[in-house]
Amino acid sequence: MKLKDTVHFDLPKKLLYVAILFALVLFSGNIAGVQLGRFFGNIRQMGVFMGYFLSPDWSFLSRTIDPLITTIQMAVVGTVFGCLVAIPMSFLATTVVTQSRLITAPIRVFMNIVRTVPTLLLAALFVAIFGIGEVTGIITLAVFSFGIITKLMYDLMETIDLSPLEAAEAVGANRTQVAVWAVVPQISHQIASYALYVFEINIRASMILGYVGAGGIGVVLNSALGLFRYDRVSVIILVIIAVIVVIDFISEYCRKRLL
Repeated sequence: MKLKDTVHFDLPKKLLYVAILFALVLFSGNIAGVQLGRFFGNIRQMGVFMGYFLSPDWSFLSRTIDPLITTIQMAVVGTVFGCLVAIPMSFLATTVVTQSRLITAPIRVFMNIVRTVPTLLLAALFVAIFGIGEVTGIITLAVFSFGIITKLMYDLMETIDLSPLEAAEAVGANRTQVAVWAVVPQISHQIASYALYVFEINIRASMILGYVGAGGIGVVLNSALGLFRYDRVSVIILVIIAVIVVIDFISEYCRKRLL
């Protein structure tokens, strides 16, 4: 069969797939109550919004510095506490170290539950428990960091070279000694890399925790949106973008030096 005939043969099938996809989009939009007319009807309002948004109130810049520093501090402390708990927990979550599924299975189930809860929902729950403030944000980020780093680390341990572990066991080392002297040297660089990676995520996450009262620059952003001060919103967003770009650059440089 010639190439032209093959293309001609596949064309009706491709058109059928496109038609099915289009029908599914329309069906989903109908269920979700999507109204394209309202979207195009609000274009004028969009223009008003963009007019304010593209005219930043630079006098507001100085008022973002302290909340921004608070946000970075929240991310640092939350990441550190999360790592301190995640490191020993990750050893218990892998049979490479424990050699017991009775230990690892419930821990992995618990970790799956921790990772399933969204960050904003965690923050809302902790606000109800601990109240509004930066401490709630730190606890939220610590729990989030704990879940992510534990998962990354016990997955990493499943791929390490087992020869040092067997050698340590052969000379009578217990499970703690095996973990410290045979496992940690193989994953130490990756632990630092993972911590930096989660720190980047926490910087982004901490920006929006203020929506539920967890402190930081998110509180200022939420206040500016509530007052329809989009000129201030644009300043806050630009500051956030600048900080994230700088932190990403520093973190990437550090990870490359570690690996």
